[in-house]
Amino acid sequence: MPCPKSHGLRWRTVTASVSRPVRVGLQLQPQHAAYKKIRSTAAEAEELGADIVFNWDHFYPLYGDPDGQHFECWTMLGAWAESTSRVEIGALVTCNSYRNPELLADMARTVDHISDGRLILGIGSGWFEKDYAEYGYEFGTAGGRLNDLAGALPRIESRLSKLNPPPTRKIPVLIGGGGEKKTLRLVAKHADIWHSFGDPEAVERKVGILRQHSTDVGRDPAEIEISVGVNGSPDELGPTLRSLGVSLFTVGVGGPDYDLSRLRDWIAWRNAQNS
Repeated sequence: MPCPKSHGLRWRTVTASVSRPVRVGLQLQPQHAAYKKIRSTAAEAEELGADIVFNWDHFYPLYGDPDGQHFECWTMLGAWAESTSRVEIGALVTCNSYRNPELLADMARTVDHISDGRLILGIGSGWFEKDYAEYGYEFGTAGGRLNDLAGALPRIESRLSKLNPPPTRKIPVLIGGGGEKKTLRLVAKHADIWHSFGDPEAVERKVGILRQHSTDVGRDPAEIEISVGVNGSPDELGPTLRSLGVSLFTVGVGGPDYDLSRLRDWIAWRNAQNS
């Protein structure tokens, strides 16, 4: 449950968040499939009406054969920027450890232009040790990686303000993670979207903590869109999560087949909610 200090903000913030239209995303996991299948699935998701198509920033599969087929995140986003026309695109999420912050800002600006302003810059501190070990990055500690992310976000913002040409829009920043002391404070300071996983009770608790962090840094909590990864059906999860202020619901699918039946269900539920 939200902490008592946040109770005075609860009704106002959740009401403002619920006023956002429902959006549905697909995390198209770039594992265990040929790229042609990944590309055709992204096109199918767009045709079905998904609002956002995400990939992820890993170098090896997270499920199934740990050494199975896998493709890199940001080169794929550049390709999606050309092969799609309506959906927003982004990583869920970029690992901050793998790229210099200024370079990442420039990459984001470039994909923003290629896509005509459809990029979401999803970012997190990183966690998958195999990626680090196999590609030569220092894994360090969870706290150290979060500190690195805290240092990188202002550098990304600064570089975006200096690039010529500038981005086509204020590129939305999505921060993924649920750490209550560090991650949610970074969300309060820097993010347009906060993404998490968890049951409704966990989401409710963390939304309350995020509201308090936002108030502490002088920001209106309602400015931050709340996004949740969903594994169940919309009838089971949708109404409760919606009542907590969630407006972006993201379904994850892995290769080789990329079954989009659950995405269809969530899109139908979205259409009913927004009608």
